[in-house]
Amino acid sequence: MLKSIGITKKFGALKAVNNLSFELEEGQIFGIAGPNGAGKSTVFNLISGFYPYEGTIELKGRKLVGMRPHQIAKAGISRTFQVPQIFPSLTVKESISVGSRFGASGGFDPDHVNRTIEFVGLAEKYHQNTTHLNLLDKKKLMIGAALATNPKVLMLDEPMGGCNATEIKQLMQLIIQINQEMGISIIIIEHFMKVLTELTEKLLIIESGTEICCDSPEKAVGNPKVIECYLEG
Repeated sequence: MLKSIGITKKFGALKAVNNLSFELEEGQIFGIAGPNGAGKSTVFNLISGFYPYEGTIELKGRKLVGMRPHQIAKAGISRTFQVPQIFPSLTVKESISVGSRFGASGGFDPDHVNRTIEFVGLAEKYHQNTTHLNLLDKKKLMIGAALATNPKVLMLDEPMGGCNATEIKQLMQLIIQINQEMGISIIIIEHFMKVLTELTEKLLIIESGTEICCDSPEKAVGNPKVIECYLEG
């Protein structure tokens, strides 16, 4: 469905992503992990059009090279960020409406906005200003705004960061529901290996922008190179 073919990104002499290839299959939850500075978020930035790069990225056979972030969103790829990105002057409804107005290929759909707010569990905070939301609800809000674009692929960048065990379970359940009930393919970057082993069908481990392994979570966590570069690093 989403295919990365030999993508490389250099910042001066530094190769943040180095000849990286992987494929997200339709309906799959695909994980990306690695130590700090491994290039995980840079991969997301390349897919979502923030940086130019060498190589090719395709969505259902359509090349995304050279497309701007808003064009990629309309093509069907949406993302979240490590730190919740909110509009502090807007309400929950207005914030999620932004995704539908500016990211959805079919244009603004108020009914879809309402369904999305309910789906992510923010119906009781419909008219609440986003600055008053707690961390968990801000993460749900960011996911909701991404879902409002009607994506085929949802990319989640460390969605569990800063959350406690109860909140992590809630977010994991939401991710499963997005995948199973909405039929959206998901790529997730996460530091919590237990989250990745429970959620994902395939796990890509990278270090210094280079693939260490790409396999089932069970095999990936047992790979000696992974243990050396990540689990013990």
